[in-house]
Amino acid sequence: MNRFLRVFTLECALLSAFHLFYFVERSSAEHSDPLATVTASSTLAHYSPKRLVSGAFKVQSSEALFPLLTRLSADFQRFQPKVTIEIKKGTSKAVTEFLQPPLRKTGKIMMIDDRSSSFQLLAATHQLSDAEIKEFVTQHGYEPMAMPVAVDAVALYVHKDNPLPGLTLDQVDAIFSSTRKRGAKNDISQWGHLGLAEDWEAAPIRLYGRDRRSEARAMFLEHALAGGEFKSSVQEHPGVASVALNINHNPMGIGYSALGLHTANVRTVPVAEKDGMPFVLPTRETVADQTYPLRHALYLYFDQSPKTSLPESVQEFLTFIMSQEGEETVMRAGLFPLSHVQAENRTSSIIALPYSPS
Repeated sequence: MNRFLRVFTLECALLSAFHLFYFVERSSAEHSDPLATVTASSTLAHYSPKRLVSGAFKVQSSEALFPLLTRLSADFQRFQPKVTIEIKKGTSKAVTEFLQPPLRKTGKIMMIDDRSSSFQLLAATHQLSDAEIKEFVTQHGYEPMAMPVAVDAVALYVHKDNPLPGLTLDQVDAIFSSTRKRGAKNDISQWGHLGLAEDWEAAPIRLYGRDRRSEARAMFLEHALAGGEFKSSVQEHPGVASVALNINHNPMGIGYSALGLHTANVRTVPVAEKDGMPFVLPTRETVADQTYPLRHALYLYFDQSPKTSLPESVQEFLTFIMSQEGEETVMRAGLFPLSHVQAENRTSSIIALPYSPS
C-alpha cells in the first residue's frame, strides 16, 4: 500500500470513529434531552385564522435567534402564504438599528401603502437595558413593546466519574474567569479547591467552552461570569459535540454549552444561585419556574406607537407565535416554551393591542 493510500485509510478510520461517537452520543442525548418529553401546552389555542391576510414586514434578528425566526416564519406562511417576512441576520447592530428614529423624523417620505413593509421587529437574546429603552423613547416618544417568545438555558458538563455534587455561580465564575466579578476571593484551578479528594485533589481543572460565534458563550459570559473575561486556558469549540468529546477523553475536564446533551460518559452539573441554596439540575420545570440559574428569555420587540394600529400581518404572526403551533415550532428549534403563567400574561397583553385590517 503506497503512502497516499495509507494516509487516506487512516483519515477515513479516524473520521468513522468520530462519526460513530457522535451519532451514538447524539442518540443518547435525544433520549435524555429535557425537551424530549415536552409537549405543547394544551391551554394554548390552535392557530385558526379566520381569513388570509396580506402584507410584509421585517425582522432584525440576532445571529443566535435567526434559525428560530426562520422556522417560525416558514411555519406561519403555511397558514398565511400572502404575508412576506424579511428576516435580517445581524449582530449587535440589530439593536442599534431598532433604536434609530422612525422615517418621519429623518425627513424621508413614507407612503401609507409602505407602512406595513417598513414595520420592523427585533429578535433579541436579552432584555433591552434601561439605557437602550431610554434611547428608544428619546427617538420615538414612547417605549417599545416586548414579547417573550421562548426560553434558553446553558448547562455545565463533567465526566460521569467526577464526584462533584454541584457548583454555585460564584464558583463557576472563579473556575472559568480571570476577573471573578461575582466576588470569589480565590481562583479555582484544581479540583481539590472544590473539596474533591484522593486522585482528584491535585488534578488541574481542564476548561472547555464554545467559540465566539455561539450564543451559549455570550449567555454564559453574561450570566455566569457577570460580564467578566474568560481565562486564556478555556479551550473553545464550535459545537456541543466537541465539548462532550473532550470531556469524554479527559475526566478532569468541565465544559459549558447549550442544554440538552447527555451521553454515556458525560453528565450535567447542578447549579445553585448562591452558597447555601439548593443545587438545581436544568429541566423543563426548573427552567420554566426560574429556579435553574443559567437561563434567560428570548424576546421580540416591536415599534408600536400608542397612536397607530398594529399591521394585521404582524398581529397574525404574533398570534401564531402564541398558539400551540407556534410553541411546537419553538420546541423543534431546541428551545424551551414559556411557563403557563408567562404565556397567559403574554397573550392578554398582545391581544389587547389595536391592529389595522388589511
